[in-house]
Amino acid sequence: MNEFLTLALALLAGLLLGAVFFGGLWWTIRRGVSSERPALWFFGGLLSRMSIALAGFYFVSGRHWERLLLCLLGFVLARLVVTWLTRLSGDRHTRPAQEASHAP
Repeated sequence: MNEFLTLALALLAGLLLGAVFFGGLWWTIRRGVSSERPALWFFGGLLSRMSIALAGFYFVSGRHWERLLLCLLGFVLARLVVTWLTRLSGDRHTRPAQEASHAP
């Protein structure tokens, strides 16, 4: 396979891994804060996201540091994109904080 194509696929795989990791983090937090068992959500989400990301990095790299580096670059770029997208969606769903009632 062409070396350029291999490196481009590594970057694309990094974008996909980052989208799964950081999108999953956003989803886990939204579910966990409203759950009766938030620790289960947070720990389970962390374990699954880390397992997917580490296995993905391992298989994409194929013992080539160039592929690993481009996969990591895609992962970081996906973080920026997911942060930007979730910030945009959060602006529509946020309500202004209400003051706490004070004792008389």
